[in-house]
Amino acid sequence: MVRCSNNLIGILNIATFLLAIPIIIGGVWLRNQGDSECEKFLDTPVIVLGVFLMLVSLAGIIGAFCRVSWLLWIYLLVMFLLIVILFSFTIFAFVVTNKGAGRVVSERGYKEYRLGDYSNWLQKRVNSPKNWNKIKSCLIDGKVCSSFSQKHLNDTVTEFYKENLNALQSGCCKPADECGFTYVSPTQWTTTATINSTNPDCSAWGNDPNTLCFNCQSCKAGLLDNLRSDWKKVAVVNIVFLIFLIIVYSVGCCAFRNNRNDNAYWKR
Repeated sequence: MVRCSNNLIGILNIATFLLAIPIIIGGVWLRNQGDSECEKFLDTPVIVLGVFLMLVSLAGIIGAFCRVSWLLWIYLLVMFLLIVILFSFTIFAFVVTNKGAGRVVSERGYKEYRLGDYSNWLQKRVNSPKNWNKIKSCLIDGKVCSSFSQKHLNDTVTEFYKENLNALQSGCCKPADECGFTYVSPTQWTTTATINSTNPDCSAWGNDPNTLCFNCQSCKAGLLDNLRSDWKKVAVVNIVFLIFLIIVYSVGCCAFRNNRNDNAYWKR
């Protein structure tokens, strides 16, 4: 007698196996065609994820349709570990992104960002020179400030101050307001001979397109604000995916029990 749970597990894993194919192809494409180190950095994790999904789904397909109990046992073990890891990451994501927000500046359409407003764990990640040099290279390669400069090139100083800039544009592409620099263009500012502000970002600013405020604390804070927003979205998606995994795991347990009962029956 064909068991419904076995068929359902098999069908779900066939869908997962088919999903893994474009993921692997995408990883290989990134490795061969990526224009920047940022794009190429993603190729190995994407390929590993695709291969992992393919192997796990194969174990589920063979275990369910061919009634191989030991493969189903491995499949369920991996699924259980995945549920634990995903649950832990979701809780962690909510904890580390709980702190931090942009500060409203008087008579400005944008907010400014301070690194100290974010969680200590995130601060340590971006304060690592090794990590930040890679991130900075990605921001420059991604033309974050080049596209920003072109978009607002014709703005007068009054118009510029009213712009609703995103966290990276505000933190990385312009100096902090408290530095008191004179506006020339979105990424060109005339610095003063004497900087009255104690903000270290003022001395870190440079008009060179590869310098700007990429070494500023505000740029790191702007990145963390983006990361904070993205992680919260990912955490919500993870909750939905977690519910799906728990349902699949429950069905898999039924299939495993069916296989074990069938094997015990035929041994009689």
